[in-house]
Amino acid sequence: MTYQIEPAFAHGTPEKTGILLINLGTPDEPTTSAVRRYLKEFLGDARVVEIPKPIWWLILNGIILNVRPKKSAAKYASIWMKEGSPLRVYTEKQAVLLQGYLGERSKADFVVEYAMRYGNPSIPDVLRKLKAQNCQRILVVPMYPQYAASTTATATDIVFRELQQMRNTPAIRTIKHYHDDAGYIKALAQSINDYWMKNGRPEKLVMSFHGLPKYTLEKGDPYHCECLKTGRLLAEQLGLGKDQYAVSFQSRFGKAEWLQPYTTATLKALGAKKTARVDVVCPGFVADCLETLEEIAQEGKEDFQHAGGGEYHYIPCMNDRNDWMHALTDLVLENLHGWLPEKDAAGLEQSRLRALAAGTRI
Repeated sequence: MTYQIEPAFAHGTPEKTGILLINLGTPDEPTTSAVRRYLKEFLGDARVVEIPKPIWWLILNGIILNVRPKKSAAKYASIWMKEGSPLRVYTEKQAVLLQGYLGERSKADFVVEYAMRYGNPSIPDVLRKLKAQNCQRILVVPMYPQYAASTTATATDIVFRELQQMRNTPAIRTIKHYHDDAGYIKALAQSINDYWMKNGRPEKLVMSFHGLPKYTLEKGDPYHCECLKTGRLLAEQLGLGKDQYAVSFQSRFGKAEWLQPYTTATLKALGAKKTARVDVVCPGFVADCLETLEEIAQEGKEDFQHAGGGEYHYIPCMNDRNDWMHALTDLVLENLHGWLPEKDAAGLEQSRLRALAAGTRI
């Protein structure tokens, strides 16, 4: 084994605590070549596509990477921001804000960075960056509220794979999920209520989560159950009856059966019933991206209205909202017990009490 060269070290250098936010990823630019690079890495992950590798290699390299990049690049171009990819722009803002909020709540020396599982900045590069700043403790925060092997687990796979290359490894903690976290549910509900205060209320609220193949549920992935729990808790926080909301799953790919009901089918059915207004929110995403801004905001509207539906609204992700950032700060501090100075204990207890006031986990 050849280990990475260790950063220069001077005795007496204060140890720091690193916080690493990890999101799915994005192409570097909305071009065919950049999207092809991104899709090759993403769809080449065995956690994402559980098809025998030789067969999938032929499908991926012989068909998908020759057909899909151009179409996907056009979709990315339709939602690209002046500053870059929305997912990267908002994730970077979340990291900057979290650094400030943690500094207000604790005297510990934090370093907050973000990385993408696929694309840039890469997880290995950012881990080395944290280590170079003498982060001897690192909390890994996959930004997926609901756990799935194809999202949360593949992110932590890369973290631990990178640690295998280090001679002097930092202490590592990971957050598995926060689908029923009181602060997350309350912030999500508040973002919806704020939207309704400005734009009125719909006849039906559709909560659209990213889909997964049905076999993942059958093999023991808890994702489906966690999505349903998030939907139930969110509906309760909003005071919605069962006939006022629906939970569905988007982004189906391939011919296999995926988690149902499908968002596309749900929107078309609501349109066919001449539903006067539908609002769609994506609780599985904490930052807007292609799947929310193009697939739901644009394609979803077309599906609903083409089927005969009326008014259609997409409610944005929480992105850099203050209430969400406070909830994320609470979540991070809760997972840092034992790593912070004792003088921060009172502040952590206040965070716990605020979370309880927001609503206990059910």
